[in-house]
Amino acid sequence: MNIAIIGATGYSGVELLRFLQHHPHVERCHLYSSSQDGMALSQSFPHTGENRGNVLRKMAIEQIAAANDVVFFATPPGVSSELSPLLIEKGIKVIDLSGDFRLKDGTVYEKWYKRPAAEHSYLQKAVYGLSEWNRTEIRKAQLLANPGCYPTATLLGLAPLVQNGLIEEQSIIVDAKSGVSGAGRKASLNTHFSEINENVKIYKVNEHQHIPEIEQMLKLWNEHIQPITFSTHLIPMTRGIMATIYAQAKVELSLETLLDLYKTSYETAHFVRVRNSGQFPATKEVYGSNYCDIGIAYDERTGRITVVSVIDNLVKGAAGQAVQNFNVMMGWNESEGLKVAPIYP
Repeated sequence: MNIAIIGATGYSGVELLRFLQHHPHVERCHLYSSSQDGMALSQSFPHTGENRGNVLRKMAIEQIAAANDVVFFATPPGVSSELSPLLIEKGIKVIDLSGDFRLKDGTVYEKWYKRPAAEHSYLQKAVYGLSEWNRTEIRKAQLLANPGCYPTATLLGLAPLVQNGLIEEQSIIVDAKSGVSGAGRKASLNTHFSEINENVKIYKVNEHQHIPEIEQMLKLWNEHIQPITFSTHLIPMTRGIMATIYAQAKVELSLETLLDLYKTSYETAHFVRVRNSGQFPATKEVYGSNYCDIGIAYDERTGRITVVSVIDNLVKGAAGQAVQNFNVMMGWNESEGLKVAPIYP
């Protein structure tokens, strides 16, 4: 197949190229940019080398549709909502990493993203690509909304508890921390070395745009779920997300019961690894890979469950999950093109 990556000069875009150029079912990756037509990708990312195939092309819809079977959007908000419908009308499959199609309610999108929403019919058409929990719909998708990085870590950590009604619906608290690459490549004061080095910052308190995305999926699993408390922090590292999740158990449980539940829930999930009793994951242990590692604790004194979920925000939180969804859409093994071990140390 021929694949288009629109937005190849961003971190998620170049990660898509890293996986797709070695994918056994991909013949060519065509790279597109709105501002760097004709330039070699190596001018932006020297580590990609002087590969003559990695030349950025202008974003002309007719040419993109004629040359490609599937299009990945790794673009800022607003680009995919404008261009994806034009490609879908031509029969092209679209995988959107930007968030333009994740929320079904356009008014909710406009409230949290502070910009116009995509056309209603396409919001309804889009399939939410949380790979482990939505495979049946993903297989049929023409427009796929790839989940955000924080929602991926949080939802994979919460799914077994919420789906089985084991926690008080109003008790969910998520304390999440991310490496700086999650903010993208564009320079800003918040990601300036002098501002972030040897520092930890909380940001977007009670107003992070991933909150409604998480709540939307939780309510699909359990209609009684109440609004969650979700806090995000920037920490001085390049990659990685750790979501530490707290929830009150409805009934007295045991750690063994919870571990059995999680291991059974993810028994067929190639990229979710549940730790044994007393073991908790670190972000470095999934670095550069598509894994989500989960550790669980249960406090008998308080009846509170703690779930620790870690991912690489650029891989399982973006490009890797997009490739995993691509595989599911095409009916291939989910791990095609993603069979890489984490980089450690």
